[in-house]
Amino acid sequence: MSTFTQLYIHIVFATRDRAALLDGEKKTRVYQYVTGIIKNLGHKLIIINGMADHVHILIGLAPDKTISDLVKEVKRSSTNFINEQRWFPGKFAWQEGYGAFSYGQSQLQTIIGYIRDQETHHQSKNFREEYLSLLKNFEVEFDEKWIP
Repeated sequence: MSTFTQLYIHIVFATRDRAALLDGEKKTRVYQYVTGIIKNLGHKLIIINGMADHVHILIGLAPDKTISDLVKEVKRSSTNFINEQRWFPGKFAWQEGYGAFSYGQSQLQTIIGYIRDQETHHQSKNFREEYLSLLKNFEVEFDEKWIP
């Protein structure tokens, strides 16, 4: 028998110290680069968006790959790409850690809209509030001292 899966994962991570560095053309280029990484690793990118200090990625996870390996490679490769561009003095880096949340088929349109409308969403809620809300809604145990 063949293996058939449909695993939707929402991944969230921030820039180091939540520095608002990725805006405008930089954000567009980084998202294009990350899209290539995700596709080259065999995952299905559904949507990517965020703000200058963090990114949201919704993927269809390849069944033979791990989320941690994907995030590690996205962060490593995109950090190298950003630093090679010399957009910032010093070195760019992502914050350690990430959040990953699973969704079912019936929830896709809601989460796609949520990720697409980040700019509107963040007019009333900052990243920390958003991230804490995700952790609480998914009943993820956490220590607030580790929340960016």
